[in-house]
Amino acid sequence: MQRTDQPITIINAEGLILGRMASIIAKRLLKGEKIVIVNAEKAVLSGKRKSKVKEAKEFLQVGHPKKGPFHSRRPDRIIRRTVRGMLPYKQPKGKQAQKRLKAFIGIPEELKDQNMETLAQADAKKLTCPYFTLAELAEEIGWNPGE
Repeated sequence: MQRTDQPITIINAEGLILGRMASIIAKRLLKGEKIVIVNAEKAVLSGKRKSKVKEAKEFLQVGHPKKGPFHSRRPDRIIRRTVRGMLPYKQPKGKQAQKRLKAFIGIPEELKDQNMETLAQADAKKLTCPYFTLAELAEEIGWNPGE
């Protein structure tokens, strides 16, 4: 059962590890929470940059240019897709949960003065390995920040 009176939670993705953040958000979405992610481009991927970019470029080669599957290069859409991978999106509850998620590059004007939370469990300060931002990956695979 969904609660419609639940307030919107705004999460600042700046300095959060992408996978850990996505798994926490997926669980909260399935519980019926509405979540907005801001600063999507400042989320962090752990690992060596060169190998992760190579991996992403190989993934983009899959499919037909006109028939798909089509892969997004924008950081906000990459986050939405990452969360979707952690939801049972082929079932009605997963589709409903996905609809309760919004992601933005930067902070939209209407959300600037709102209270934002961060996820301590997904903080990148805990990492001892190399890491880089989602914006850096997106630019490497073809995202133009000016669009």
